Amino acid sequence: MLATFSISRWYVRQLALLVTGCLLVSTGSSMKAENPLLSKSPLFLEAPVFSDIKVEHYKPAFEVGMAEQKKEIEAIANSTEKPTFDNTLVAMERTGETLKRVAAIFFNLTNSHTSPELQAVEEEIAPILSSHFDDINLNKKLFARMQAIWNDRNILELNEEQKRLLEEQYQSFVRAGAMLDDAAQQRVRQINEEMSKLTTQFQNNLLAATKERAVIVDDVKQLDGMSDAEIAAAAEAAKQKGQEGKYLISITNTTRQPILTSLKNRDLRKKVWEASAYRAMGQNGGVDNRPLVIKLAKLRAEKATLLGFASHAEYALQNQMAKKPEAAFKMLSDLVPQVLAKAKAESKEIQEFMNADGVAGDVQPWDWEYYAEKVRKAKYDFDESLIKPYFELDSVLKNGVFYTFGRLYNVSFRERTDLPVYCEGVRVFDVLNKDGSVIGVFYADYIERDSKRGGAWMDSFVNQSRLLGQKPVVVNVMNISKAAPGEPVLMSLDQVQTMFHELGHGVHGLFSKVEYPTLSGTSVPRDFVEFPSTVHEDWAIDPVVLKNYARHYKTGETIPQEMLERAIAASKFNKGFDTLEYLSAALLDLGWHSMKADDVPTSPEDVEKTEAALLAKYGVNFAPVPPRYRTQYFAHVWSGGYSAGYYAYLWSEVLAADAFAYMATQGGLESNSGMEFREKILSRGATREVMQQYRDFRGSDPKVEALLERRGLK
Repeated sequence: MLATFSISRWYVRQLALLVTGCLLVSTGSSMKAENPLLSKSPLFLEAPVFSDIKVEHYKPAFEVGMAEQKKEIEAIANSTEKPTFDNTLVAMERTGETLKRVAAIFFNLTNSHTSPELQAVEEEIAPILSSHFDDINLNKKLFARMQAIWNDRNILELNEEQKRLLEEQYQSFVRAGAMLDDAAQQRVRQINEEMSKLTTQFQNNLLAATKERAVIVDDVKQLDGMSDAEIAAAAEAAKQKGQEGKYLISITNTTRQPILTSLKNRDLRKKVWEASAYRAMGQNGGVDNRPLVIKLAKLRAEKATLLGFASHAEYALQNQMAKKPEAAFKMLSDLVPQVLAKAKAESKEIQEFMNADGVAGDVQPWDWEYYAEKVRKAKYDFDESLIKPYFELDSVLKNGVFYTFGRLYNVSFRERTDLPVYCEGVRVFDVLNKDGSVIGVFYADYIERDSKRGGAWMDSFVNQSRLLGQKPVVVNVMNISKAAPGEPVLMSLDQVQTMFHELGHGVHGLFSKVEYPTLSGTSVPRDFVEFPSTVHEDWAIDPVVLKNYARHYKTGETIPQEMLERAIAASKFNKGFDTLEYLSAALLDLGWHSMKADDVPTSPEDVEKTEAALLAKYGVNFAPVPPRYRTQYFAHVWSGGYSAGYYAYLWSEVLAADAFAYMATQGGLESNSGMEFREKILSRGATREVMQQYRDFRGSDPKVEALLERRGLK
């Protein structure tokens, strides 16, 4: 997943609230000396000086940064010179140096290593930032200059990248409401202010709910099926929570829970699944995100109407590859019959194993993964627990991920320990070209902790830009379970592929070679950005790659060929379940965001009813396979940047599957296709229309056949 909180995203998301005189803070030398965020980092490639940054530095640094950018923008808007590309657009690209630096660090930490103090700053600063960007995007004088350049675009001698920057910036202003009358603009400001508060509250609530719903187990006998290492880790987790002698099972961000594949105790499986599926619903006075969902859905629908769109989904998809919600709905809906049939066939197999195990009744969601694992073992003679010892984290990273990316892109990763990090366990690597020249810096933060939100993502501390003379500094974050003291960190195959996926995002930022920061790296449509990351997942199960990293952590033995073949075959198992739970979530997202404001439910209790009605409407209401994310903890779409855009993962996967199949025909790791992918996709950012980027690499439009094969549906 691409992170949704980097500073480049703030311009796209159009935050709201009026910047006031309180932001006019002195930027004298004494303040800069006291606050490390107010000056460029002296460290390599401007890597953050985490060792010097304190919570109390953020708010004043935000205030200084906004004041500086406000002054810079006013100078551009009030210029008496004729508007030109250089004195308007390029000048805008140079503004906000301090603000971008502060926001990049701050919003990375509020996701990866937050605290009550950081959350308090976020809740206070979010609406103020929102207003700041509204002041830019709704500045009439600035837009008049932009419009003058836009009107002359056909007679200006602009290169391809300059044309793209003009188009991106002009459309961004229009979509922010620059062409609305004063009354409508004021309402847009109010909506943006409220949404900035609600999205922040939603994410903070979700972190609290995840902690709140952790399951405490008193008797180790209930943990039958878990490995000794997993039980030891659960005991250590409980101890850290003051529950020594007990066992803590943490809740991950999805509806399904990885631990359910091994827990034999059906009652405990149900308890864990319900802790996940019913989180953030206000049980027993706990966290309740449903009122926030209602407010956000209504506000987004109202804003879309103000901007001339029939729904938020129509507004959100206007500048995506899909263009219209109907295109996204069609792609998803066309798959439903085939996927549902596949899931029901899988369900019958699971039912047979349940009955053989003496369990009566229908398959329940908390049964699926446990018995699916039994089916997997029977069909493929494959046991996930037997393969984990071959997936030790450091070997996966260095001998798998780094090895593959090195072979594909002629790069190397050199670990360094001299740069400060924001939390113990975070690692830092220089990324080097074959000739030894530095491309950028990569931070790796893989182990779960309470201060980190769920899921996995990539973000940037510094975005690449030739204009600003900046090289990229990027970070990957995951939530791999912490091992017991003295034990290695072992990964599932799914986690391995996620690590490949996230560095796919990482190199999209690292290999960027563009002039303007607005077009840098991953600043591409949501339904394209997951393509360059997803295409890397399949390298994780490439036989050559697997043999290089899949070594037993104790013996060093390479994974046996027979086990390897069974693992690859088994990786295509249960794809009906996987695809249906994804389709359900994606259709829920589009369903909520296709509503008009008056159609949004009014009470928290109606959220569940609306969810059920939407699942039934789209034909994905199959009880044993609930949506990957239920409405009240669907962070991608309520607090992240994927509203009406969760379909993007499948849309991008069509491109990824087709591209990987093409690379395989060219010789895979042995070919030059990796360097072509780097040059024609990963280095281009948003400097060229994205489908043209794909055609430049592939030589044709993508075909869906490779996706069906990839998901085991063909």
